[in-house]
Amino acid sequence: QVQLVESGGGLVQAGGSLRLSCAASRRTISTYAMGWFRQTPGKKREFVACISMSGSSTVYADSVKGRFTISRDNAKNTVYLQMNSLKPEDTAVYYCNAGGWQLTPGVYWGQGTQVTVSS
Repeated sequence: QVQLVESGGGLVQAGGSLRLSCAASRRTISTYAMGWFRQTPGKKREFVACISMSGSSTVYADSVKGRFTISRDNAKNTVYLQMNSLKPEDTAVYYCNAGGWQLTPGVYWGQGTQVTVSS
């Protein structure tokens, strides 16, 4: 079983940047595709980005394409989400996920980290 812990969320002004981290423990993430999802109150959790096991392939939601970058460091058992040019509509709780691909999440989730973008 993989345990995932997100960090790096916070409050930022529109146009700013944040980098989220997802640190894994108990098992290596090198055998899992990894992803980020986000959720706002009253809405379904939505796909943001995913990265293949080796890091050679990435997929992004249209809403974040060109602004967000997902990456991974398997040696550190960590996945990152660099978020640039943030918009108020990016405000959400961001969740790390292991074992899924694109819109289909895997079974392992972190607890989430809040990102708030002020206008």
